[in-house]
Amino acid sequence: MIYSENLSFIYEEYDSSKPPLVALKNINVNIQAGEFVAILGHNGSGKSTLARHLNALLLPTKGTLWVKGLDTKDPANTWEIRQSTGMVFQNPDNQIIATIVEEDVAFGPENLGIAPPEIRRRVQETLSSVNMSEYATFAPHHLSGGQKQRVAIAGVLAMHPSCIVLDEPSAMLDPSGRKEVMDTIVHLNKKYAITVILITHFMEEAAQAERVIVMDDGNVVLDAPPHEIFANIEKMQTLGLGVPQVTELAHLLHQKHAITIEEFLGHFGETKIKHYIEEETHPKTQKTTSKPLLEMKNVSHIYGQNSVFEKTAIHDINLQIHEGEIVAIIGHTGSGKSTLIQHFNALLKPTSGEVLIAGQNALENKTAIKALRRRVGLVFQYPEHQLFEVTVYKDVAFGPTRLGLPENEIEKNVKSALETVGLGEEFYEKSPFELSGGEKRRAAIAGVLAMRPEILILDEPAAGLDPRGKNEIFAQIKKMHARLGITIILISHSMDDAAQMANRVVVMNQGKIVRDDTPFEIFSDADFLTDIGLDTPQITRLMSLLHEKNPNIPKRIFTVEAAARALRDSSVPPVAGTPSQTDTAAEGGDAQ
Repeated sequence: MIYSENLSFIYEEYDSSKPPLVALKNINVNIQAGEFVAILGHNGSGKSTLARHLNALLLPTKGTLWVKGLDTKDPANTWEIRQSTGMVFQNPDNQIIATIVEEDVAFGPENLGIAPPEIRRRVQETLSSVNMSEYATFAPHHLSGGQKQRVAIAGVLAMHPSCIVLDEPSAMLDPSGRKEVMDTIVHLNKKYAITVILITHFMEEAAQAERVIVMDDGNVVLDAPPHEIFANIEKMQTLGLGVPQVTELAHLLHQKHAITIEEFLGHFGETKIKHYIEEETHPKTQKTTSKPLLEMKNVSHIYGQNSVFEKTAIHDINLQIHEGEIVAIIGHTGSGKSTLIQHFNALLKPTSGEVLIAGQNALENKTAIKALRRRVGLVFQYPEHQLFEVTVYKDVAFGPTRLGLPENEIEKNVKSALETVGLGEEFYEKSPFELSGGEKRRAAIAGVLAMRPEILILDEPAAGLDPRGKNEIFAQIKKMHARLGITIILISHSMDDAAQMANRVVVMNQGKIVRDDTPFEIFSDADFLTDIGLDTPQITRLMSLLHEKNPNIPKRIFTVEAAARALRDSSVPPVAGTPSQTDTAAEGGDAQ
């Protein structure tokens, strides 16, 4: 199906004073028809560049790439290659072009000359497969980011390609949507033998593939089945990647290697636990009774009011945010999270209800709105799209400059903000577009921090980042909170991130707040979360299933480390064939 021989690609810089960027280096891959291949790698490793070669969006600088026996460098082959290889990009806005969802999905088949009755059937079939049938007549710009991604996937599936390349297709989806997309991908691969090439940063997704290719610095460094890839935990961490949570847990416990919950359960058996005091690990923090810093009273917002597109996005919201909190707002795609946070700094104004800042009406007049926006900073999804200046320093200085601050105060704010996010003086004169994905995120956050907000809102700050970049960005968020005492509101589709970062979790469903409690309480109710299209962390799902086998095993666990503490017991021998802690220590290794 796809074969490359010494494939190399060089991005030529517009600035002749800078060296060209070698993105791919002598890539040799052989992907057979009907295979399901996952491609992993840190941001900037060359994954997306390789993906764009697979349907001739980019052409090799050196070497050759064949798709179905067709040389991609031959212009005569371009149409047939693109017809057989469908691309789903990371950002759906790059693909959606029509004004109605069903028209967008129909666009590809129409260009292939498919008969209208068959087009209608394919549109209905593919929208149903990504759970978007009820939005068939919606305008795409009224959809959330995750909903747009489902439409983009449906548009490619409707063309019935023999190969589909997906570049981080689930990065903006909620857990339910992510599962639906993965189930669809697996179904298409197994039932119709469609070749699937999945670029992802979700290790659980990669574990479902038949084969995993790992890239680093433009090279293929590993190429093997998932079990072999994830068995080498240290190597994956060195490459800035990770492994499924259950794999890490099995490693810490010196149990037999596992990459899925089902495998772990089969290996672990009926373990007995001596003792475990759950409340000591997960204390039930009390809600603050202090005066709220930001408050919403009976806030509702209707898009397209009094038109055929009228849609109530949030309804009768009552919410208080207090000083110093880290609040995670979670909910399925389209639950109203993004609409809600845009009211926090008046990017949107309520159809009804009030927004208060420190007890005062924040929308009373232009002066009040300006004050609100200075006190509440918002960092959007993919904040690197907010970068535009020629240097990092100038980009971070833009906000304080617009506020009319004195030059000496601007300099002080900029340097403090960059220091807080871990970007030193060596970054000041760099172009923001030369930074890595994680560094761009931090620069964008610094641009908001430089305006000294009291509340910082982060909308999916780790979306699309590799595990190393994600860990870096969350470490910086914790540092900001500890150093500045700033109130942080985190929007996330990752239950793992919400469980580990926040001291309070607000759950939204169908435009309403349905729960507001500590992570301990929220993630203890797995049935409730599943019912509204969310999920619990993988490690929590595992512990709950182990608890069903043995009630002595605690089920309200949210991190791998806590699970290892709960399950590690001197009376439980390691699985045969795996090193014991004593053996490992004797060999000079790290006893985990």
